[in-house]
Parts: sequence; structure tokens; C-alpha cells
Amino acid sequence: MTDRSVLITGCSTGIGHTAAHMIRARGFRVFATARKPEDVARLAAEGFEALPLDYEDSASLAACVNEVSRRTGGKLYALYNNGAYGQTGALEDVSRAVMRRQFEANVFGWHELTNLCLPLLRAAGEARIINTSSVLGLVAMPFRGPYNASKFAVEALSETLKQELWDTGVRVILINPGPITTAFRDNAVKAFEETIDETGSSHHRATYARQRDTLMRGDNSFLTLPPEAVVKKVIHALESPHPRPRYNVTLATHLMAAGKRLLPQRLFDWFLHLASRA
Repeated sequence: MTDRSVLITGCSTGIGHTAAHMIRARGFRVFATARKPEDVARLAAEGFEALPLDYEDSASLAACVNEVSRRTGGKLYALYNNGAYGQTGALEDVSRAVMRRQFEANVFGWHELTNLCLPLLRAAGEARIINTSSVLGLVAMPFRGPYNASKFAVEALSETLKQELWDTGVRVILINPGPITTAFRDNAVKAFEETIDETGSSHHRATYARQRDTLMRGDNSFLTLPPEAVVKKVIHALESPHPRPRYNVTLATHLMAAGKRLLPQRLFDWFLHLASRA
């Protein structure tokens, strides 16, 4: 059994599920986690060392890390923080409770899990912390405020941790996907429907209706890539002796990153305004 163990979160579908399979195929020992018991059982049936993990539950995080430590002798080569969801809606329609839940899942849980894993990562000597950010961790788009804020926070936490671990063997790496073919969009629609009153007194009723039409049509844009495109970057980050500090994945992400860096702020704001209505 290889001593290169990788703990991956959010493996029920999409990027996490694809990552679990592709990373295992490269010879790594994969601990695949999911929140729902039925998904954990399915991952176990696929031959993974499957463990339950819920970012919103501290006891779940501690139990998962304790079990990984027990099975690996207290060493972990990599933590891949991937599990998250996207809360949409105009900021003025987002309650404090909804914003808090977004951060519990997308930020606070990641932070706590990373801290719990750090003793195992340090013990490995050479290790990786890989965090999935987003194109929306680089730029903020309208009607995605909670998700924008959570990914900006992941960026800041990752950059800070990279500096704090500078003289160790633990490397902190950001992955910035753009549009990827996963269930993420469907989950975002579900979160929106459960938390946002789109037909009541909201000033943004008409915009919500247009967005729903767009979502129902799906995204077949040439800018959208499959999960494998993200995982290839993750594998490079795992295997390279000198991984990049950041991997931009899609054309949309490259364009946004370049625009933010090169365009005057007013022009870039105008560009974002147009892009959000495309």
C-alpha cells in the first residue's frame, strides 16, 4: 500500500468523484468522503476507503481525521478541499442565516479540516494542501454574492497559510475552475429555491426569472469543460516536485484573471457587467 495518502472531500459527484478515480489510478491511496450515508456506501462499493464527512459538523470532521490518522499511522500526503455549494441570489435578498450557512460549508469547515490535518501533513515531511477556489474567487459577479464571498475568503486563507507554512514541506495550492460540467448548477438552483423569495417583494424578480430560464437551458458553451480538466491540474499539483501556487483551468478563468490584471477598473467593471448578462 502506498504511503502517498490523499484525503478528498465532496466525492459524491462531479469534480470530487472524478478526482477520487483519477488520483487512485495514479497510484495514490485515496480516502474518499461524502456527506450522505448512501454516497459513502456507493464510494465504498467502488473500492474506495470511504468515510463520512460533513463540513458543517465539527464532530464529523474530527472523526474523519482521526480515522485517517489511525489507518495511515499519523501521516497524510495531501488534503484536497473540494466539497462546496453555491448560494445565489441578490445580496439584499440573502439573510444572515443563509450567508452563515454558506460560510460554514465553504469556508469554516475547510479551515477546521485543514487545521485538523496539519499535524498529519507535517508528519509526512512533504505534503500538499489543495483548495478548489473558482473564477469567482478572482472576480465578483452579480447575484452570486454569498458564493463570491466564500471563495474570496478561501483565496485569502490559502494565501495566508502558504506564507505561514513557507519553511515547511507543506505546499498550499489553489485550483481556479470556471464553468465545469457537474451537478453544481443543479445544487445551486436547489439552494436558491429553498432560501430566496423570488416572487415576493424582491426588487430583482424580473432578473430572477431571466436567470431561471438560462439555468433551465443548461450550459453547452465551448467555455465549459468536463471535471477531468480540473483533476489533471490537481494531479500535477500532487506529483510535481515544484507545484504551481495556482492553476487556472478554463478559458473563462484565464480571461477573467487577465482582464483583472490588465484592464483599468472602470473598464473591467463594464466588462463584468456585460459578461453577467450574456
